[in-house]
Amino acid sequence: MTGDDTRFMALALSLGRRGAGRCWPNPAVGCVVVRNGRVAGRGWTQPGGRPHAETVALAQAGEAARGATAYVTLEPCAHHGKTPPCAEALVAAGVARVVTAFVDPDPRVAGGGHAILRQAGVEVTTGVLEAQARRHHAGFLSRVVQGRPALTLKLATSFDGRIATATGESRWITGPEARRLVHAERLRHDAVLVGGGTARADDPQLTVRDMGAAWQPVRVIAARHLTLPRQGRLWDSVPDAPLWLLHGAREGDVKPEAVEAWQAQGARTLPVEVAPSGQLDSAALLSALGQAGLTRVFCEGGGALAASLLQAGLVDRLVGFTAGLALGAEGQPSIGAMGLDRLAEAPRFRLSSVRQVGADVMHEWERA
Repeated sequence: MTGDDTRFMALALSLGRRGAGRCWPNPAVGCVVVRNGRVAGRGWTQPGGRPHAETVALAQAGEAARGATAYVTLEPCAHHGKTPPCAEALVAAGVARVVTAFVDPDPRVAGGGHAILRQAGVEVTTGVLEAQARRHHAGFLSRVVQGRPALTLKLATSFDGRIATATGESRWITGPEARRLVHAERLRHDAVLVGGGTARADDPQLTVRDMGAAWQPVRVIAARHLTLPRQGRLWDSVPDAPLWLLHGAREGDVKPEAVEAWQAQGARTLPVEVAPSGQLDSAALLSALGQAGLTRVFCEGGGALAASLLQAGLVDRLVGFTAGLALGAEGQPSIGAMGLDRLAEAPRFRLSSVRQVGADVMHEWERA
């Protein structure tokens, strides 16, 4: 591994981030084709997952790919799907060397891409910027290895951890700069998730606004009984952005006419098992989203959903926006009851970054 290897892999990772939120269920791969120290082609996974990053970069490089080095943020695919394997495309293009970040754990690949390259006489180097690449591909890895998308939980609160006054007033606790960053986070994820209580109380659109977005993340509402109002902003905006509704799978959990009405409006409905607590089972909820193809989900509450996800150990990343005001004990807490008796039972997270955003503080945490 050389200094050039790390430099060009860093470039490939930056390109891959351009596909985040747009290419699920495929990983957001980046690829750079380099010949004689100069970039001849670059690409990233396109919307919907195709074409793959390698295909885009090779097409841009053309004949310059022959004898070149390709830097790819994940092992090139080795299986035939709707497109031929990228490993074979690299061989056909005459690439002399391929540098990857790590082996793809997908059973359809799992070293097979590297094997195709080596059998064709292509030099393969792997493990370059592996930690950074695993962080970038965390959603894809979670879906492949654990069967669920990676989950980010966002909390925007007062200094004392409240999300609204006792009367329910909540607009706006944080400032416009923080709210804009929340929209940017939505754009980087496949889906935005909230609980049914939040949907009923706020009637949110959950869309990305005022950022020139050319696409919208999937909006997901977890509501066991599907007692959501069939009017207002959420109902009216179904044709404008994908809406998935998770509801109870047991008989009597939801009225058939509610399912039919939302489906007729254009929403997708997904039945989910119910936990003994009476809420939708958190693990089953995320498993359903993983089976549907999602790799990265951005949860914006409410309190009961946040508590259940934390209790189940399903939160991979916490993003907090804290404002400089206090609402007191009568204010509504950001996280519902968790039934903890001892500190040792509380889920722990490791601080990864802190910064000022307008008049607020943004702090990010990763699961310890």
